[in-house]
Amino acid sequence: MPTATERARADALLTGHGQTYAREAGVKLRDTPQPLYQLLVLAHLLSARIRASVATDAAHALFDDGMRIPKRMSEATWQQRVDALGKGHYRRYDERTATQLGEAADQLLERYGGDLRKLREAAAGDVEECKRLLRELPGIGAFLRRVDCSARCSCTARGNGSPRAPINHVTDTVGP
Repeated sequence: MPTATERARADALLTGHGQTYAREAGVKLRDTPQPLYQLLVLAHLLSARIRASVATDAAHALFDDGMRIPKRMSEATWQQRVDALGKGHYRRYDERTATQLGEAADQLLERYGGDLRKLREAAAGDVEECKRLLRELPGIGAFLRRVDCSARCSCTARGNGSPRAPINHVTDTVGP
């Protein structure tokens, strides 16, 4: 759970720099399986070395094409995932990402019934164990390495032209 200081820092960053990437991608944050999965997909897309606006546009395109939950992502063909990523101009890594999104959806369905909250239950709420379990999903490791770096350095990640708030505990979004 974020502290009052962390919430105040987040509010200040949002006031100074605009909306969150989740909002840009059309994710309505709630403690339910769909938005938590959408955050995972968005994190995967943001981990690539591309502009954040391309990642959020690609996430929006995937969700608009019905791939909002692991079951739909898994049921979509590889080509449907590539096409949706292309609609969001996510082209440099589209084929590999389409494969990873399908594989990650399959694993989430198999291990956790498609509900990331069950991953947290499996980890007994332990943040490090949650990270370890998330790293088992294809494509998530790069994102978690960036988050860990930001949290340890207490810095904002840059490189795509827009500032990002450091994320201390990605697993805080997967609430009890």
